[in-house]
Amino acid sequence: MKKKSIVPATVLTGFLGAGKTTLLSHLLTQPHGYKCAIIINEFGSVGIDNQILVGADEEIVELSNGCLCCRVRGDLVKCIEELFSKAKKFDYIIIETTGLADPSPISYTFFQENFADRVRLDAIVTVVDARHIEKSLSEAPEASAQVAFADVLLLNKTDLVDESALERITTRLRRMNRLAQIHRTERSQIDVSKILNVRSRDLAAPTIPLETESHDEHSHDEHCSHSNHDHDHSHGCDHDHDHSNADHGHHDDAVKSFVIAEDRPLDLKKTEQWLAELLGKSGEQIYRSKGILHIKGQAKRVIFQGVQMMFDNAPDRFWNPGEKRQSQLVFIGRDLDEAAIRQGFADCVAS
Repeated sequence: MKKKSIVPATVLTGFLGAGKTTLLSHLLTQPHGYKCAIIINEFGSVGIDNQILVGADEEIVELSNGCLCCRVRGDLVKCIEELFSKAKKFDYIIIETTGLADPSPISYTFFQENFADRVRLDAIVTVVDARHIEKSLSEAPEASAQVAFADVLLLNKTDLVDESALERITTRLRRMNRLAQIHRTERSQIDVSKILNVRSRDLAAPTIPLETESHDEHSHDEHCSHSNHDHDHSHGCDHDHDHSNADHGHHDDAVKSFVIAEDRPLDLKKTEQWLAELLGKSGEQIYRSKGILHIKGQAKRVIFQGVQMMFDNAPDRFWNPGEKRQSQLVFIGRDLDEAAIRQGFADCVAS
């Protein structure tokens, strides 16, 4: 018997008016080759450019391009279960959340045991309104969570702000989330290959190279490093603008990310124990964690990935000849005790 393929799922999120529905409409008109099931959890968003016609008692509607649309009624788990119970065929799930949704519960949905062999979370894609994001981040905790949980950030409506503002916003987003790929867009137009089936949540997937950073919190290095992330537009940093725009009220954001890098090998038992204790105690504050571990006595890299209190690690590929063996971890969260996390990690270095 042929084994069924696991269906990837992409979550579209973003604060009110950022451009999620425009992005979804764009996706449904592109020749991406997938038969999509679309889950929308706000009734007002069902009419996507007049492409979706939902009858009063209908939950699932087949679109003209062969996609399906499911209007969420109740729990997301039940909704996905019903999708699989229908006779309709689909090979991709796209979930559009409300503008006030916290992505955390959605992430946990995909840890359900009954989903393990049927569906996987591919990526959380957060659409950011370049014109209003700074105000949203300052006033709405949901906006910060949406940025922090993202695997892909679409900095949208870039035509409505000037270049200096875009650089400032990009710097702020990067400080909040070092894992996410950032793409600049107008009217949510983007190559679908950059947001569909990117496999960013796979444990065995290649880990995004993490830039190292200065431990000096006043250093400009971490704010001006673009790393190897796939930006649509890459710009050099002007150190002068950082001071001229210093009073934006966001230098003490509660949500931030930071990287730990260590050349010395780690003790596996100590590291696993530390991670379990850390995420068990502070998991609600640590939204995301991910990295490469250089374990003493291991010929292979170990990949680690966590979502709040849940984490997993597994051997990856062999270290290449001549490759620098180094552990690199990134933590993303709210009100993190960075000094304590760094010290706990340092205690895991093998003797």
